[in-house]
Amino acid sequence: MACRGILLALPVALFAAAAARAEEPAATAPVVVELFTSQGCSSCPPADAYLRELAKRPGILALGFHIDYWNYIGWEDPFSTKAASNRQRDYSRRLGLHYVYTPQMVVGGASEGVGSEPDKIEPLLDAAARAALPRPDLILMRRADGGFHIHVGAGAPGAPATIWLVGLDRADETKVLRGENEGATATDVQVVRSFAAVGQWTGAALDLDLPAAAASGDGAAVLVQTEGTGPIVAATALTGAGS
Repeated sequence: MACRGILLALPVALFAAAAARAEEPAATAPVVVELFTSQGCSSCPPADAYLRELAKRPGILALGFHIDYWNYIGWEDPFSTKAASNRQRDYSRRLGLHYVYTPQMVVGGASEGVGSEPDKIEPLLDAAARAALPRPDLILMRRADGGFHIHVGAGAPGAPATIWLVGLDRADETKVLRGENEGATATDVQVVRSFAAVGQWTGAALDLDLPAAAASGDGAAVLVQTEGTGPIVAATALTGAGS
């Protein structure tokens, strides 16, 4: 069962390796799984648990986007953002839906399903892993000064792609005091705390340097996504404590 809402209108230099930690480009790019969830939605805890499982799997980059449109029903999710709700609405339009709902999982920017139904999501994960996309090399580095360096390799995207920098908390626990999940402890992982477009990739190799303030939280990831909310052609994340 899903909580359903109404759809609303709505230069550059590489630092020495000793001065930065990097996530090397993988032979196979991870499949990005975005869960649109809310601590105020009674249908979401099973999907949150599934995201915790997915976050442990190699080859998957799990992200938890906490939406704000359920905040009025008794509990204001402390991680909810309008940016998360807007991203979900953009997906809804692109994927031909006429509503938004929680818990929703979007897989690889190309398919979606109810996040509490693993039997429906697992085939989407398999299909995304097999998708033949023009995947460029992608490196995300933490500079010695705390800022970020992003390198996107050369390639041939079918359409211009947005480079998203994601700031995230790897794990948070919240005692829910009111609303549909009153009395429960919400255990959230890969919680998106900031999400910003930082560049565009059109096929030429690209390097970007960004300040530490460009991302919030104790982790960071980068997505390269066609037309903003189209298929995700590359993704990577910083790993390890303090990265």
